Amino acid sequence: MPPFDEIKLYLFGLWLLIKGNRAGFKYLDLSDRGMMRSFWAIIWCLPAIGLSWFWWRLAYQQGLPPSQSIGGIFFLRMAMLEAANWLFPLVLAGILALMLGIGRYFPAIVFVTNWLSVPFSYLYGVLSLLLIAVPGLTGLIALVWLGAIIALIVALSRIFRMLLGDQRLMIATLTMVLIVPSLLLSDVLERFLDVYPG
Repeated sequence: MPPFDEIKLYLFGLWLLIKGNRAGFKYLDLSDRGMMRSFWAIIWCLPAIGLSWFWWRLAYQQGLPPSQSIGGIFFLRMAMLEAANWLFPLVLAGILALMLGIGRYFPAIVFVTNWLSVPFSYLYGVLSLLLIAVPGLTGLIALVWLGAIIALIVALSRIFRMLLGDQRLMIATLTMVLIVPSLLLSDVLERFLDVYPG
């Protein structure tokens, strides 16, 4: 698993690219090996994901009768949901990259998407913790959550522009493929897996 110091370099490189500084590329490993190692980002995100699951469990439990409890199956279903949300957009991005003739950039797309997930996962984790601690802030936290999604869209778009050049339509399509299906899939799978707060 990549150590924290290595991850800091990756995040610093991504931050430089977001700011439009091509020097950020020297901090990244955009090879096939780097792509495969980037899936360690899932492990680094687990504490933040755990906070989100804990809040989701509380919200779900509020819609149940007092006599009904939640077993371990709930967390298994949440793990299935998380895996689908993480992998499905990358599969779609791979198909799109092949269709657009940019398959050689797929390792970089996966690398960027995976490691950029780390700071945003922790932001969502903090928001979940605030929802647990201060339920009255729901409206404000929803606005911050929306702002975070917009920030993720902007970050991905700016990095992909540094990677792919000034191909605005291609960049917009790729960015939306990485974000929108995940949002739609979440809603569908939450209901299908019966983990949607009622």
